[in-house]
Amino acid sequence: MVVCLPDMPERAYMGEMPPNVDVRLVSPEPAPLPDLAEVDLVVPLRRIRDPLYETLAGPPGRLRVIQTLSAGVDWLAGRVPEHVMVCNARGVYDIPLAEWVVGAILAMQRGLVQARDAQPRHEWVEMEPPELAGRRVVILGLGSIGAAIAERLRPFGVEIIGVGRAARDGVRTLADLDEILPGAEIVVNILPMTSATAQLLDARRLGLLPDGALLVNAGRGRTVDTVALLDELRAGRLRAALDVHEEEPLPAGHPLWDLPNVLVSPHMAGESPATTTRAFELAGDQVRRFARGEPLINEVARYLLE
Repeated sequence: MVVCLPDMPERAYMGEMPPNVDVRLVSPEPAPLPDLAEVDLVVPLRRIRDPLYETLAGPPGRLRVIQTLSAGVDWLAGRVPEHVMVCNARGVYDIPLAEWVVGAILAMQRGLVQARDAQPRHEWVEMEPPELAGRRVVILGLGSIGAAIAERLRPFGVEIIGVGRAARDGVRTLADLDEILPGAEIVVNILPMTSATAQLLDARRLGLLPDGALLVNAGRGRTVDTVALLDELRAGRLRAALDVHEEEPLPAGHPLWDLPNVLVSPHMAGESPATTTRAFELAGDQVRRFARGEPLINEVARYLLE
């Protein structure tokens, strides 16, 4: 069995490979790349995306599994044939992402952003920020990350409404958004990027939110209509904490940087030293499962790859 792995120090977290595994390494630096047509499983780095796209678009070869180090797989959408399985790093980023969301909500809700903005000006600004307790929080995307966010928010005494792709006990669907949004004081968006979620929060839906509502986006930037959001933010009607953006890196001249009712972070909500360790450990476990002919975990549903 041939596997293609990142040639990075973090690869040590993957552990030992079984004797029946032939490892082909890919450096993050410019260097010759292995022929992906001769590989059974690949753990891709960004620099092999184009060769991977070419392999996936060609005739069926050996490649059977793509194991990403990320939770998001939208960069593979529309490119993966039926005979190739995609597995992601679901569960790896739950803790830091949930912590960022809670921290962003508290920073926006309890006046910490305003206080930090006043500090360089040496201004003592009196304020009376609202409490988080008693607020209605809508979480769009109630998978493992959404569940981790909900678990950490409940002790603050909030009401939580979960929204997912399919209805289940305690979870409503995207079809219910028009009914849910008018009562949403805080919206946490961690939806994946799919054809169904592209600009889901458009001008009409943002307009359904009550005055003063806070939008927290740690999912994908393209699930929100940025132009419509800017209109609401400039009017002072909504607030936002944004870790993801339609264009990344966010251009230096983008108006989001300068709005006082916005917290911008550089797509780092899910990052921590521990996530890197967990991602490589997961990838190593997957290679060993594959080598033993065992079922893999974290298989990505086909609708996320459409």
